[in-house]
Amino acid sequence: MTSDSSFVVFLVDDDPGVLKALQRLLRSKGHEVRAFASSTEFLAQHDTSVRGCAILDVSMPDLDGLKLQAALTASGAERPVIFVTGVGDIPATVRAMKAGAIDFLTKPVNSRELLAAIQRAMEIDLKSRESQKDLELINSRISALTPREREVLTHVVAGRLNKQIAAALGIVEKTIKLHRGRMMRKMGVRTIADLVRMAERAGIKPPHKEFDRTSRT
Repeated sequence: MTSDSSFVVFLVDDDPGVLKALQRLLRSKGHEVRAFASSTEFLAQHDTSVRGCAILDVSMPDLDGLKLQAALTASGAERPVIFVTGVGDIPATVRAMKAGAIDFLTKPVNSRELLAAIQRAMEIDLKSRESQKDLELINSRISALTPREREVLTHVVAGRLNKQIAAALGIVEKTIKLHRGRMMRKMGVRTIADLVRMAERAGIKPPHKEFDRTSRT
């Protein structure tokens, strides 16, 4: 098991004994740990920009673990979550896993299982942040397009030929070729397959199919 100094394990549990024991265990394995005695305390100080996972107690008086998980999701925080509980609650386990929890462990927590869950959380968090960076790069490239280049992009990813795009937009094919070349350069791609992948990531949809009928007339 390898730890990552830039990865923080957030502990949220209203039992001081559990917090102390988990902090001791995780710090002995090289993890950076931030502990909170309540959900409200955690939410007040939570920084979504920090890499990490959250280990949440299911049963807490102010805001239980499942509701805290829902609050994180509602805020747009893609924080991997591991639940711990004093009672093997199957319905709660099902709800937690459906909501995207990494694991659901019963107290006293098996250290090997917990460390394995944290390792999975680290991998998931890394992939999520890499995906987010990729999307931000795509959106920045799209924002650099002119309105006409953006329009051409939607037709290109729909698989339309230059002459079809020209007919649909009411401009000459030579001009479409110029817009298309500039758009591909700005997007940093050489193939239509790569362009389609980027457009799908950014949620760009091809124009309505009536353009196809128009282009054939």
